[in-house]
Amino acid sequence: MVFFAGMLFLASCGRREAKDVVDALPVIFPDYVEVTVPSTIAPLNFEVRGADHVVACLTNGEGDVMHVEGEEAICMDETEWKSLIGRGGDVRVEVSVWDDEHPDGATYRPFTIHVSNDSIDPWITYRLLPPGYEGWNKMGIYQRELSSFEELTLIDNAGDRERCMNCHTTCNGNPDFLTYHMRGKNGYTYVSHNGKEEKVDLRKLTGGRHGSHNAWHPTGKFIAFSSNDTKQVFFAHTQDKIEVFDLWSDLFIYDVENHKVIMDDRFADSLRWESEPCFSPDGRWLYFSTARPVHLPQQYADLHYDLVRVPFDEATGLLGHQVDTLYSTSQRGGTALMPRVSPDGRFLLYTIAECGAFNLYHREADFEMLVLDTTTNEARFVDCSAINSEDAESYHSWSSNGKWMMYSSKQIDGRYTRLFIVHWDGERWSKPFLLPQREPRQNTLLMMAYNVAEFLIRKTK
Repeated sequence: MVFFAGMLFLASCGRREAKDVVDALPVIFPDYVEVTVPSTIAPLNFEVRGADHVVACLTNGEGDVMHVEGEEAICMDETEWKSLIGRGGDVRVEVSVWDDEHPDGATYRPFTIHVSNDSIDPWITYRLLPPGYEGWNKMGIYQRELSSFEELTLIDNAGDRERCMNCHTTCNGNPDFLTYHMRGKNGYTYVSHNGKEEKVDLRKLTGGRHGSHNAWHPTGKFIAFSSNDTKQVFFAHTQDKIEVFDLWSDLFIYDVENHKVIMDDRFADSLRWESEPCFSPDGRWLYFSTARPVHLPQQYADLHYDLVRVPFDEATGLLGHQVDTLYSTSQRGGTALMPRVSPDGRFLLYTIAECGAFNLYHREADFEMLVLDTTTNEARFVDCSAINSEDAESYHSWSSNGKWMMYSSKQIDGRYTRLFIVHWDGERWSKPFLLPQREPRQNTLLMMAYNVAEFLIRKTK
């Protein structure tokens, strides 16, 4: 692809002129029309599929204009893009397209990219892997700078294709506190704690339980784990072709400083299954999903997870007696998973599906957000229609300041999870935008899924 980009300080763009004017918005991919982005985001490169030639004129509030041309894609110079959006405010985008329908070119109705003054964490981390049913012979954990397209490998399994690595998590986005699991022969749980590294065999400390989903306590002194015996089956006559489930799951706490496991018999027996723990930002509560066991896979449609929370004592690492049910499936139906509390402690964001333990594999999976700071006994919910789609929404994380949220969605093609970022102003969600790529086609040509994406406050050393 050949394109030209240059910064011009003109009142209008005077390059290749389109003959026609169309009173409609251009169809671009990714869809960046009327999105809200941070002022440090990488260029929002896009394509117009089927075009022979594309021209984009971008104008900021100061009257600075950037003119970009391409055959089918608009790929912007990073330095010029940063200069254009760095002052905040809105950017007006006018797109002209030459294609079979408009061989002499057509200029479409301008749209706006809203640039927020709210900062965003500079880096993110995620796992890239093929769909679970294909195997895990090629996967890795990566970090990506949001202001550029730089992607660095943290760890991959290139040296041992038989090993799976998963469930990487940091403490409040601080890469000095990192954990992930290495599966397979001689597997272990890697824990990096303020510069100290260890490989922990949790099975020896828990009577045979390994670590799965995990969450750091905000002090960095504890990690909550669920231990899950995960399986999968395939269907021939349903819209969801795969079902992933746990034959059992328990909960335990790992004391990082004292290298010991703390178990509560209530959450380590066979009467209930517990999964996907999450601490509150103040460290006083542990949230997780819990379900009544059913016979699997035959009764997968009868598997429903409640959302609960229990007090946590930082001094002892023990869980309190009180158990608050925040989402009751007996009252509301469905299954509630992946609880995440906003950094200000006011909201609980989670996913809802009809049944099951892995909403990632349910097309109907959507977000729901509960208000936690209510003074009444009546549950209040935030409208999440702006971030829900016709396909599965799943893993999600908050930025450190609570102004942005990143999540995985299959809405692009129904098969691969891609990363979306959305602005939260404290009352409503903006329109989400797809993670920018240097080459827009990478969003559809990359045959790997984004998994367990988290914000980082800085680059990992």
